[in-house]
Amino acid sequence: MSEALLKVVDVYRSFGAGEQELTVLKNINLEIHRGEMVAIIGASGSGKSTLMNILGCLDKPTRGRYLINGQDTSRMHDDELAALRREHFGFIFQRYHLLSDLTALGNVEVPALYANDSPHEREKKAKKLLTRLGLEDRLDHKPNQLSGGQQQRVSVARALINGGDVILADEPTGALDSRSGEEMMKLLRELHQDGHTIILVTHDPGIAEFADRVIEIKDGEIIRDQPNPGVPESRVPIAVRGDMEGKTRKVRPALNWSRYLEAFRMAVIAMSNNRLRTFLTMLGIIIGIASVVSVVALGAGSQQSIMDQIASMGTNTIEIKPGTGRGDRRSDRVRTLTAGDAGALKNLSYVDSVTPTVRANVAIRYGNETVTGSVQGVGTEYFRVRGYTLAQGQSFDEESVEALEQVAVIDPNTEEELFPDGEALGSVIFLGRLPVRVIGVTDDIDSVTDSSDELNVWLPYTTVSGRIYRQNYVSDITVRVSDNVSTEVAEQGIIDLLTTRHGIVDFFTINTDTIRKSIEQTSETMTLLISAIAFISLLVGGIGVMNIMLVSVTERTGEIGIRMAVGARQGDIMRQFLIEAVLVCFCGGILGVALAYLLGAVITYTGSDYQMIYSTASIVAAFVCSTLIGIIFGYFPARNAARLNPIDALSRD
Repeated sequence: MSEALLKVVDVYRSFGAGEQELTVLKNINLEIHRGEMVAIIGASGSGKSTLMNILGCLDKPTRGRYLINGQDTSRMHDDELAALRREHFGFIFQRYHLLSDLTALGNVEVPALYANDSPHEREKKAKKLLTRLGLEDRLDHKPNQLSGGQQQRVSVARALINGGDVILADEPTGALDSRSGEEMMKLLRELHQDGHTIILVTHDPGIAEFADRVIEIKDGEIIRDQPNPGVPESRVPIAVRGDMEGKTRKVRPALNWSRYLEAFRMAVIAMSNNRLRTFLTMLGIIIGIASVVSVVALGAGSQQSIMDQIASMGTNTIEIKPGTGRGDRRSDRVRTLTAGDAGALKNLSYVDSVTPTVRANVAIRYGNETVTGSVQGVGTEYFRVRGYTLAQGQSFDEESVEALEQVAVIDPNTEEELFPDGEALGSVIFLGRLPVRVIGVTDDIDSVTDSSDELNVWLPYTTVSGRIYRQNYVSDITVRVSDNVSTEVAEQGIIDLLTTRHGIVDFFTINTDTIRKSIEQTSETMTLLISAIAFISLLVGGIGVMNIMLVSVTERTGEIGIRMAVGARQGDIMRQFLIEAVLVCFCGGILGVALAYLLGAVITYTGSDYQMIYSTASIVAAFVCSTLIGIIFGYFPARNAARLNPIDALSRD
């Protein structure tokens, strides 16, 4: 007789039962040859199903050897055993073990998918098999839409799609009615006649009568192994299928993208069939991504708004004062700072505007009301330098400066004190003994350089110098630097110019741009702090993904077992669950960014003063983070799924 196709030598199989060990198979010795139809019969608990699992490479013996075509399976790693299940074995389970998310056609295609057949080849072979089994009108039906007999036929087609040299049928009629059972046995006889090696596992002697050979197991031991004398000659197989030389049949290598594409498709199906769970899994990612993007956008918008306000208030200014520093007691004696210096500074390319200032220490009087305030003689560009705008009237011009006109612009505080009825324009007020006519009133301003509680009156600096003090020097000069120029560079240029004009350094500068830088730094620090808090929420969302994926692995243990039984490699299982985790996080990232944009739209619609400036970098970073979270937090559940024992996974279905 030729060498045995399957050979079991001194096999034992034991399981842990608390502190004790339960031996299910004891000293099993068995040979099965190509083309045989063998029935393994025994009562429940006799060990027949355990023996079938070992024969189908779903389980491994505790002791002893199991050889397939002379190759010892104990020396094969998990992927080689998966290849045997995929390429040579076909399983017909009592409970069908079909994937509920897939159609009949999709279930049949699964083993061919892991055998790297192209989608077209898979579909063609699956349709042919289902048509042969009378299910051509049930291709798109899911398992819950099929009868028990139809589900069993789908299981048979799945067992045959990769050839099914050896078909292992575990209680193939156990869940069927008598008519469907007869049809199933007729189908198995036909497969036997086609040359398939058939191994039946049953407790029914009537089913065992269909086999060429009957092996009876009791209490884990073979007590009978003999030919079935009642088998008619016509039922001996007319052909024997190709032998199983080597460990596996040579399989067409798959392109990496093809495997990933199939894993992606399966992940989408799994997500779509568990929409609520998928959404809840995404929720933490959605909130985290939306928080990060929104906080960064709000921080950028707030910073831009603050910078605009700062620019309008003139904080990018440089003040030039006489003396050698703030504490110089001789500064009031230095009288070399003149309006001519202001004119020279105006010609510098990086100067936006400039104003000389002459301060007057006089009382402000209107009618019988006398108040104390700040009286300043300034240039025509003063209001731009300081960021003031006019609420009423107008400012004085160069002609007013040249003519020493007695005109003034007041602030709202002065208007409120002297003109409670709001009739300031055209009125004449006295600055000491000098009468001046009010021609303008400024808007309120939250200036960082001027007190909001002070009363301010501004008039041409020539008027103060010529009509009040009769002097030709100014108190100080203020320069507003262009927004696109570094104030440090501008400050040095101003110092160089004035040093050249004066011959000595009899002045000092105050760079108020440090205020803007301080605000920028504070804003960036707050944005970073809040972003860190938002990122923590993203990590919490990632942990939620991991927890849900672990639950998903537990819930889908049966599915994992089925996929392994039909030949899925550990890498295939891991790839599917990892892609599912990444896809969940990626979709969560998209929804999170959309939510952030929606929040911005709502803020804009409500007319809020807040504005959100979205950063492409932050959005890209958010997607990268969500993808990395999917990989990192999806890895452990995926690894756990890939490491499941096939028979343990199947038993939990």
